[in-house]
Amino acid sequence: MNRREFLKLLILLGGTVAVSRCDSLEKGDGPIIEVNGGEGPIFENGGGDRPMIVVGAGIAGLSAAQALHKQGSKVIVLEARSRLGGRVHTSREWTDVPLDLGASWIHGVKGNPISRLAKDNEIITVETDYDNTWVYNTDGSDLAEGEYDILEKYSTLFWRYLRKASNEFDEDVPIQTVVDTLLTKENFSEAEKQTILYLLNRFIEHEYAADINELSAFAFDEGGAFRGEDVVFPDGYDQVVNILAKGLDIRLNQFVRQVEYGQAGVTVTTEQARFEGERAIITLPLGVLRAGSVQFSPALPTQKRYAIQALRMGLLGKVYLRFPHIFWPKEPEFIGYISATKGHWSEWMNIAYYTDAPILLGFNAASFARETETWGDQQIVASAMETLRTMFGTNIPKPDSWQITRWASDPYALGAYSYLPPGTSGETLKALAAPVASRLYFAGEATSSDYQATVHGAYLSGIRAARELIAEQSVDRF
Repeated sequence: MNRREFLKLLILLGGTVAVSRCDSLEKGDGPIIEVNGGEGPIFENGGGDRPMIVVGAGIAGLSAAQALHKQGSKVIVLEARSRLGGRVHTSREWTDVPLDLGASWIHGVKGNPISRLAKDNEIITVETDYDNTWVYNTDGSDLAEGEYDILEKYSTLFWRYLRKASNEFDEDVPIQTVVDTLLTKENFSEAEKQTILYLLNRFIEHEYAADINELSAFAFDEGGAFRGEDVVFPDGYDQVVNILAKGLDIRLNQFVRQVEYGQAGVTVTTEQARFEGERAIITLPLGVLRAGSVQFSPALPTQKRYAIQALRMGLLGKVYLRFPHIFWPKEPEFIGYISATKGHWSEWMNIAYYTDAPILLGFNAASFARETETWGDQQIVASAMETLRTMFGTNIPKPDSWQITRWASDPYALGAYSYLPPGTSGETLKALAAPVASRLYFAGEATSSDYQATVHGAYLSGIRAARELIAEQSVDRF
């Protein structure tokens, strides 16, 4: 199955979707933290006294640092936050139920390196069944059995149009343009349009963290995927972070302000100190690179600066609501709502299904997520409760407590994960990933042309950057 929920839905519903780039995606059992297959020269302290510097202690930074460390390099990891993990962040505020505020899933367990890490370290995972979804109409009534067949029809029809987009349009266009063409040709009723927009919001906008008027119709799902089911961590994704961090020299609360590089090496200046090194791996999120809060001296090459500005940072917001008791059906893993306005509280994850705790998780993406992030907690909760009361009645209890993400406001992220707008492609991601002057190497989910916007993409990008650095070190040494 494809890692994207939209394609999963089509397959589960029996749609005959052929995705050529997914035909050969199982690439073995996936790499562990080995570089060059464990062969080649081992560099004591990176070939000298100066360390290799890794900027960022998210998944990409930790995997890169571990790869260098295991090859014998001296490594220092600089992290702006007071915690590890970056956009993998498990909250333990509710002591009985860990909640992942950032990444939640391993997307495709077969051959996935994150799946291997979890298995080797006996971390419990639970499979997600996206087909186990109950959908409610705009008025709150249950979707009738026959209406699920209509969802299948609309999903398959839209996907066919999207696949033909490259033939019907001379240049890359937003998915919205393809949607408008479909709606015009088919002459749908307003109710049918509302249902189609629900599907697009839930299975594209929520998955890619961008509105359909922002996503490239040609390249929005660029790259590959691992096969197999998706799984979640009932005890928290931070277990993977802690494994990757073992044995590393990590300096927290080090917000990087400047990166200088040249033939003599690199100097990374934080708000607290200066660190000199031989080379550096930069794993800053795309949002931080776009904001320009970290200065590079000399300036990065034109092609890389273009890639930074051409790509975009999306937003997927999470709102966890904890109630005094469960008042919703416990059987479904997901609850869908065909909202009157596209994207307003259309997808809920039933945390009670996995933990028995009376918790619902509401997702919002893109423009509505950006809007709600500016609201206060009380306004967000009130808006969410309006939808829940529509589905489950006006007498449902108020939540006892809540946890709300605000990734767009987080200065160390400035968004959830990257997406491809019109005019960009995998080549843009590769430009972002390209090394600079044999001194700077780049990693992170936005540099992964194979697995963009995933944890395993970030992990593998760190391995790739470490390989590039070590290969260059080998050239210098020999």
